[in-house]
Amino acid sequence: MKTVLLGTALTMAGATGALADKASDTLNLAFSKELETADVYFNTAREGLLLDHATWDGLLYRNPETGEYEGNLATEWTWVDDTTIEFKLREGVTFHNGEPFNADDVVYTVDFVTNPENGVKNTATVGWMDHAEKVDDYTVRIILKAPFPAAEEYLAGPLAMYPNEYYAEVGPSGMGLKPVGTGPMKITELEPGKHYVLERNEDYFDGPKGHSAISKVDIRTIPDVNTQIAEFFNGTLDFIWNVPADQAEQLASMGDYEVVNAPAMRIGYVTMDAAGRADPDGPMTNAKVRQAIYHAIDRQTILDALVKGSSKVIDSACAPVQFACAQDLPTYDYDPEKAKALLAEAGYPDGFTIDFYAYRDRPYAEAMMGYLDAVGIKTNLVFMQYSALREKRIKGEVPLSFLTWGSNSVADASASTGEFFTGTDRDDAQDPEIVEWLAQADSTTDREKRKALYKEALTKIVEEAYWVPLFTYNVNYVLGPDVAYTPTDDEIVRFYAFDWK
Repeated sequence: MKTVLLGTALTMAGATGALADKASDTLNLAFSKELETADVYFNTAREGLLLDHATWDGLLYRNPETGEYEGNLATEWTWVDDTTIEFKLREGVTFHNGEPFNADDVVYTVDFVTNPENGVKNTATVGWMDHAEKVDDYTVRIILKAPFPAAEEYLAGPLAMYPNEYYAEVGPSGMGLKPVGTGPMKITELEPGKHYVLERNEDYFDGPKGHSAISKVDIRTIPDVNTQIAEFFNGTLDFIWNVPADQAEQLASMGDYEVVNAPAMRIGYVTMDAAGRADPDGPMTNAKVRQAIYHAIDRQTILDALVKGSSKVIDSACAPVQFACAQDLPTYDYDPEKAKALLAEAGYPDGFTIDFYAYRDRPYAEAMMGYLDAVGIKTNLVFMQYSALREKRIKGEVPLSFLTWGSNSVADASASTGEFFTGTDRDDAQDPEIVEWLAQADSTTDREKRKALYKEALTKIVEEAYWVPLFTYNVNYVLGPDVAYTPTDDEIVRFYAFDWK
């Protein structure tokens, strides 16, 4: 494998891109996906979340080492009652375009993203808020629709504050092309989906993120992991992540690079058109067919052979590290004979043929297809870009798909179930009982009651086989010889936290 990779690297000798070295003070990175827009409220890709954390700030910040919430754009916050949070805002903060930050920006941002007519993509991120109210220039209140105990987790995560005057002028399309935030780095060059240059914000305030030690980060989109590894060998990339287990093991064995494996909040899952949006009479509407698919896939073998690292097989439709994500649930053992029997009971003794959609980890998808083929389910792989597949699912046009979800690194089960089981256009089950349980769970401050309601919902998701939860993900990070960085377990690559050795 080492020989193959090195040979590939030599063929890339003519690759474009500035040579990465400490002297240039430019960190060269790569995205694997073509990010559809840099406006964080109109994409749901991990790459967008990474730009969010570098370019924008939220009112709060969760310290990745302690897990504690700290003031960020807000210096103090108080729960006035179960549905009202009051914030004292940090004074003297300016956006990258010179616009001063104050309460007007918070009110504008919250009111914009909570207005359904504006069509933001991150519905779980914003759906718990009703509106914001200005008290004075540096005091603001956010009014919740109902009690929501995970509010601080979202306020410390993907809820970026936008400049009201600039956003009112340019809108989502303008923000996507020329982003403006308050963050420790500012985007100075942007070729949509292909190239991003971030530079240190010299005027950044003394917040919990800290000032960037590196002056520039250059990010190109390189979808092929082998090409990324080749460029890493050539020195045109300083740091790569999401490296498949086999390649990471080989890189570690060379002794020249630091390879770190860290758990992630991301989970893999198979979702099925149980509600019949893609086909009202399709096989996915039959619970026995869905249960057969659950039995047909040998999740542990896929994990052991391909995923490796710190990953674990799961049955919950959320990540084990998230609050209220119950793990003591029913399960389906790998049992191809049982799968065949269930298919026969469902009226498909000879199986059927169906399109199987995916956007990443093609070897994982192909392994699942092999298991399905063995019980009589013939699959046609439709491999798409993430944003295109997401939109196709929203339209209800996907019968069966292998997907992953990182919950925007929000450590609460609502960040997963709230996205996919609350009756929205992302919900393939449309189960009213689950919708009601989750609504109750996310409107009570009683932690034990929340856990109980979530367990009811998660149990029914398993029993009805609305999903086949597969496994948690882990991330292999590989650092070049000059790079100093400590990866965190939340799968957020903090560009501003890099330094040189």
